[in-house]
Amino acid sequence: MSDVYAEPTTGAAPTGPATLARYTTLCLGGPAGRLETASSAEEIVQKVREADARDEPILVLAGGSNVVIGDQGFPGTVVLLRSQGVQAIAEDGDAVTVRVEAGETWDDLVATTIERGWSGLECLSGVPGSAGATPIQNVGAYGQEVAETITAVQAYDRSHGEVVRIAAADCGFAYRGSIFKYSDRWVVLSVDFRLTRSPLSGPVRYAELARALGVEVGDRVPLADARATVLRLRAGKGMVLDADDPDTRSVGSFFTNPVLEREAYELLRERAADLGEPPSWPGAGDVVKISAAWLIDKAGFGKGHLGPEGVAISSKHTLALTNRSGTASTAALVALAREIRDGVHDRFGVTLHPEPVLINCVI
Repeated sequence: MSDVYAEPTTGAAPTGPATLARYTTLCLGGPAGRLETASSAEEIVQKVREADARDEPILVLAGGSNVVIGDQGFPGTVVLLRSQGVQAIAEDGDAVTVRVEAGETWDDLVATTIERGWSGLECLSGVPGSAGATPIQNVGAYGQEVAETITAVQAYDRSHGEVVRIAAADCGFAYRGSIFKYSDRWVVLSVDFRLTRSPLSGPVRYAELARALGVEVGDRVPLADARATVLRLRAGKGMVLDADDPDTRSVGSFFTNPVLEREAYELLRERAADLGEPPSWPGAGDVVKISAAWLIDKAGFGKGHLGPEGVAISSKHTLALTNRSGTASTAALVALAREIRDGVHDRFGVTLHPEPVLINCVI
């Protein structure tokens, strides 16, 4: 069985009555065997149980901003999540715990938290997707990750046929990963976030964001200022959905930043000696995270690099692969991704790994 959870609805133009391309930000993907819509946690569980009873593979899809679906589509049941709701369920001093239904649009949630003076998600403004998708890959941007504020995830456990509450400590959060990301077992129903009542952001950790705000790393700024600046930075990279901008017909960052052991990092530095110091960040233990965008660019794949059928690297950011033509195939996007991955490995000896979930296609 296959049960993969992707992120929320995008406004992508339909390409046919049965194709999953209409539900993905890439506007790619073949037909679904069966398409079901669930507007509540109870309906999600019901639809999944019914598909399990039919012994069909399941794809749970809230909109497709972090998924690449093959041209053959998905042969089983696709459950579209459309559950909505944001509720404060607990308060403790300056902290408030908010329960968010899985189908809630993520950026709408961030905007709501800022309006209500709740700090903790502001640097994740503009991220396409649903609230229920964020724990799956531990969504992060501009110095924040959802793992920092999630206290629990409510999920349907297909192995035992019951709804369970999984504490954050048991979610296996890691860089762009969790126990949910490639699991057949769990279907996320809602997520609990613990936020702080404050008109100010958390400490600004990301140097680019600090520069754009005109503050020092570690400073706090008004929530609305943080959100506006993050949205502006993301828009400049084609990372905010815009029907008039073909660069946003993507899944955002296509490759994760490689995390290298110290020995591998030193070998990279040797191979890149003629290019200057690779941008890097120290990780836990003796590991170093490297900029995938820098590796791609320095391997000869610049902004706007064209692949077959009108797929291309974004004209704004080398880490995004786009279906610029709007008529390309998934096979064409996969071919471009392979070209980039192999070119980076040949030049630097570093293997890039895709960030989105791949359905019936292989990079």
